[in-house]
Amino acid sequence: MKTKKSALGRGLSAILESPETDITSKDISGNYVVGAIANLSLDKIEANPFQPRDRFEEVSLRELAKSIEEQGIIQPVTVRKLGYDQYQLISGERRFKAARMVGLNEIPCYIRVANDQQMLELALIENIHRKDLNPVEIAISYQRLLEECKITQEELSDKVGKDRSTITNYIRLLKLPPQVQLALQEEKLSMGHARAIINIEDENTQRDILNRIIKENLSVRDVENIVKSLCTKENSKAGKIIPELDEKHFEARGQLENNLETPVNIRRNNNGKGSIVISFKSERDFDRIMSVLEKLKH
Repeated sequence: MKTKKSALGRGLSAILESPETDITSKDISGNYVVGAIANLSLDKIEANPFQPRDRFEEVSLRELAKSIEEQGIIQPVTVRKLGYDQYQLISGERRFKAARMVGLNEIPCYIRVANDQQMLELALIENIHRKDLNPVEIAISYQRLLEECKITQEELSDKVGKDRSTITNYIRLLKLPPQVQLALQEEKLSMGHARAIINIEDENTQRDILNRIIKENLSVRDVENIVKSLCTKENSKAGKIIPELDEKHFEARGQLENNLETPVNIRRNNNGKGSIVISFKSERDFDRIMSVLEKLKH
């Protein structure tokens, strides 16, 4: 049986420890060995331009700053060498910001070497493993890894140590209307609520359900029942009784939609027979989908 890899898989820890990103020669200032830990001036470190987070909770940041003020920085940040006595953050931006807040002049750093592609991947993977991220931030990081780092979902699964179905569920959140995504970021609803709402195709109905969740404090089960009722009514109008998709078919539909970048509908009857309907917008889109399907075969 194939065992699941460690939490970071072949991601952050592997890149940081590999010979390609860790050299042992003296740095050109003659003071530090790249790959070692050194106290560096905050003024010599610039922010990571690939940092995927644009929201840092003020209260949490101040709590971290207070902890640093009392106990110091326990875990060094990671930087890469840019040039003479100049460095750039790879990971640890919250610690970096909190250190500035309490007026520290220096911060302990791991000094590494990484190119821009590795920088983006490092920042995204490190970001995904933070405990304080909301589901939308995680989804955006997954999407950026797939699109900007040109990796497959299988490779992404290995890198972050998550099942493909879990990754698919997060990425599907990005198809929700902006109002629903914002509510998810602000913790006005849970990921369970959002996953239920995704099954409704009409955006106006999705927003209506969001408003009900907030006003009536609906549970995830309440929302699932509402969605199930709405889907049953729609199927009845069409003169069809279609059983609700089980978890396997639900996850499969999500994976197909992500791989093909187009809506996919899976229908099945009580006998287990059914169909998979793949939507396309034009002949060009049809050719694109066929090309993707050919690649998936291999």
